[in-house]
Amino acid sequence: MPLCLVSGTLAAVLAIESFTLAWTHSIEKIRWEEDWRIEAGRLELLEARIRGSGAGMEPPEGAVLENGVWRYRPTLAPLERLRLAHSIFTAGYELCVDRRCRPLAQLVGSAENEPVELFACTGEDHVR
Repeated sequence: MPLCLVSGTLAAVLAIESFTLAWTHSIEKIRWEEDWRIEAGRLELLEARIRGSGAGMEPPEGAVLENGVWRYRPTLAPLERLRLAHSIFTAGYELCVDRRCRPLAQLVGSAENEPVELFACTGEDHVR
């Protein structure tokens, strides 16, 4: 099942089953990464990583520090949609597949200040 990305009226469909969502904390400038998989028509968060720590970025209980990276498995139920802020005032999200990352805004166009929604789709879904 592909991944659909929608921002305003701009949309993209990616034929992928898993991906990493990455971003840099706007204040601490520390990279965060989350590994996601499409399972049974929903987005399932498998693992998260924080490449350091700082104000408001304490790793959760059970996180393991490996080579300067905190790894943990979030306890989040699978989601139908993941809604992400998209602002011109902060560095944007990146979508990584097979260790190659691209800015999310590049994939759906540059709908400034419009949130970006990610969801499992058939590839024939329409923007709502």
